[in-house]
Amino acid sequence: MRPDRFALLLAAACAELTLRSAAPLDESGINPAAGARQAAVPDPLPSSGERITPRLREVKIISHQPGYYHGWATVTASRSGRLLLVYSGGRDYHVCPFGRLDLMVSDDGGESWSWPRTLVDSLSDDRDSGIVETRSGVLLASFFTSIAYQQHLRNPSRLLAKVYGAELEANLARWRLAETGATQQERQSDVGPWLVRSTDGGRTWSARYAAPGYCPHGPIALHDGRVFYAAGDGKKSAAWSSSDDGLTWTHLADLPVRAGELHSVEAADGSLLVHVRDKRETPRGVVQDTLQTHSTDGGRTWSKPRWVAAGYPSHLLRLRDGTLLATYGSRTPPLGIRAKASRDHGTSWSEEFFLTTDAPNWDLGYPSTVERPDGQLVTIWYEAPADDRHAQLRQARWELPLRPQGRGAKSEE
Repeated sequence: MRPDRFALLLAAACAELTLRSAAPLDESGINPAAGARQAAVPDPLPSSGERITPRLREVKIISHQPGYYHGWATVTASRSGRLLLVYSGGRDYHVCPFGRLDLMVSDDGGESWSWPRTLVDSLSDDRDSGIVETRSGVLLASFFTSIAYQQHLRNPSRLLAKVYGAELEANLARWRLAETGATQQERQSDVGPWLVRSTDGGRTWSARYAAPGYCPHGPIALHDGRVFYAAGDGKKSAAWSSSDDGLTWTHLADLPVRAGELHSVEAADGSLLVHVRDKRETPRGVVQDTLQTHSTDGGRTWSKPRWVAAGYPSHLLRLRDGTLLATYGSRTPPLGIRAKASRDHGTSWSEEFFLTTDAPNWDLGYPSTVERPDGQLVTIWYEAPADDRHAQLRQARWELPLRPQGRGAKSEE
């Protein structure tokens, strides 16, 4: 796809995030029709009937730079035990020209985090970062670049006047300074999905190179050593695999879902599951939720999508006991982070349970989760506070109760 074509498609995707007020209580201020499809409600996946009460140990803010907006983070656990967290840092707001790919690490299971280090700072806005460690120990970090902020620079009354108030002109001057030093053609050519890789545990990183598509939390490592990537290119979603730790990619199949925000997991039985943030036009307006498709032949063919959850987008993780965990944000009350678990490789899912319900506005989510050696779970997401446009990174440390016995049983506490 030509860079200018991808620029337009990603700009349209980012337009979904356009606000009409600085801190709306829901997503009614976004352009809800962008990317929506006209379709019937998909059949839901079966409920296992399991009711889960998570043991929440701690919720805290882990970002170190309150003067910046932090967004769209992903955490992964390396074989050494180190946690690595990438996110879009250095930002002024949800949409702006300043985003960059930042990295923090923790060597104590998320009890403390390092000062952030910038891995990439492109000509345009670096957004939505993912990270994975392959079976051979290579780290892959994913992100995409966007110039969607330019629509607000051209028409500041649409959003920025409400965000900045009396400081509008000073901030517009900063945005315009960020535009100097490159032509519009160069900026359009800068737009796209990207990867960077490290072969020394994250000490040094490659230059960025083109990825086959975009998804918020990036590719996953498979048990056979390959890397799997369910990604969209702004027009369609597809399944890709790599046998050389993400250097080159082979197209496996197009996915039967919209080019939304995807993530994937390999279940203990070898099947592949993909979750996607769906968007449908209905008589009541646009509805957004999460759908699931799966493959039992290594990603060559995929099932008809089925409904999983009302939140979005989903991050998938397989725990050591084989349980699948889906964590996702809720931008409808109660606002916060929710989850479901599957004990049967994604055939059915538990009842929804809450990790947090105290978010002050809709600007939140994109959680990701890792499992510590002691079995505790660490979930990290971004969330804008009530009185500040600069979103923070929040972290929950919690435990999933023991696997229950019998359908409909309540997990042991």
